[in-house]
Amino acid sequence: MTAIEPDDQEEKPLDPAMESVRRKMVRLQIVSGAIMFVSLMAVFGAVVYKTMREPKDTAAAAPASGVPSEAPLAATVSLPLGFKVQSTSFSAGQILFYGETVEGKGKALIFDLRSGRTVADLTVTGN
Repeated sequence: MTAIEPDDQEEKPLDPAMESVRRKMVRLQIVSGAIMFVSLMAVFGAVVYKTMREPKDTAAAAPASGVPSEAPLAATVSLPLGFKVQSTSFSAGQILFYGETVEGKGKALIFDLRSGRTVADLTVTGN
């Protein structure tokens, strides 16, 4: 069969320049591993902190929607005289009134519940 030379199996010593590069690479690998470990532990710590923290009460989230929690909202919308409402829509604390004026022109009025006033008066024309 084939005979393996014992000289091929032995590691030959590196020259001093290559040994210096090898040591630097090992040091870099150890530092990189330590940084990765610390970063991973920080992420795990953040996840555990978020899951173990007590949830905030839901009453604090209600004012963000624009609806007061202590009393119902009361507002008066002033529409033009003779305005015929054809449809309404509500979104993000604003009400859209779409209809026709006395002259028969299409008009859209947007009323903001937070400010309590009409924020847009749009005339709709057809082409």
